[in-house]
Amino acid sequence: MSEPTLLSEMPSLSKLYVNAAAMAAKSKVVRSEPIVALPSRAVEVRGVRADLAKVTEFAHLMGEPARDVLPSGYLHALVFPVAMSVMVQDDFPLPLLGMIHLRNQVEHVAPVLFTDELLVRAWARDLVGHRSGTQVQLVAEVFNADGTQLLWRGVSTYLAKGVFLPGLDKPTAAAGRVDFVPPVPTAQWRLGVDTGRAYAAVSGDFNPIHLSVITAKALGLRRSIAHGMYAASRVLATVPQSKPHSFSWDISFDTPMFLPATVSLEVLDHRTDDGVWLSSEFTAWNAHSARKYFSGTVSAS
Repeated sequence: MSEPTLLSEMPSLSKLYVNAAAMAAKSKVVRSEPIVALPSRAVEVRGVRADLAKVTEFAHLMGEPARDVLPSGYLHALVFPVAMSVMVQDDFPLPLLGMIHLRNQVEHVAPVLFTDELLVRAWARDLVGHRSGTQVQLVAEVFNADGTQLLWRGVSTYLAKGVFLPGLDKPTAAAGRVDFVPPVPTAQWRLGVDTGRAYAAVSGDFNPIHLSVITAKALGLRRSIAHGMYAASRVLATVPQSKPHSFSWDISFDTPMFLPATVSLEVLDHRTDDGVWLSSEFTAWNAHSARKYFSGTVSAS
């Protein structure tokens, strides 16, 4: 990969969404041959600092007290504008608006304090065919100020549903779906219609699919849906209650959480014989229809 594109400051998510909407409108008017390659340059921002007020609001929304150490879910929200800057480049082959979040894999290598100055870098990789469209991964990394120590690394997998690019191999037919049988829940969430707007206010992610019925319908959804990272961050707030300095987590999203929603969860902890936490598995589903929403793991590194 060539030298990264350096930005002088963190991008504005609202401006990025406006740019994405403009690009979508332009593509409908100016039809050209689709690009079937990813941008070769990463995007990098130096001198990044967390907003203490937003960190506090974020923690409280997830039901945990604000601490000096930044929540792992907040770090995803912090770096998201840089990742999004990759997706709005002219040579990014997929439309940003309407992108479906499939999975997050995160290595939380070391504690990050709200006072730390950080370097953030993001790039795209693994453009592949999917049975429902085209899939891509966005990698975001958080380093200390001079870029010598990796602190956090996240890989987000997205699907551009209905977008089939020429030349990409289509996957073989998926194996038959295994029916999901809900276990006995250990917790339950009640998500109101304003859940998407509440998370947008603390994360800056004002993607229209999360904000209201009207804006979600404009992008082909019947109702607004909760952010996938709201779900991940809320799980991480309590799984486990006290985290080691280094840990990893992985979450896969099966179906959207249309709002309002009642979400049932099962969390299974794995510990040593003397009670030391090793890992946790979690699964969430619709309390009424038993449709699976997401599942994942959190593990000590």
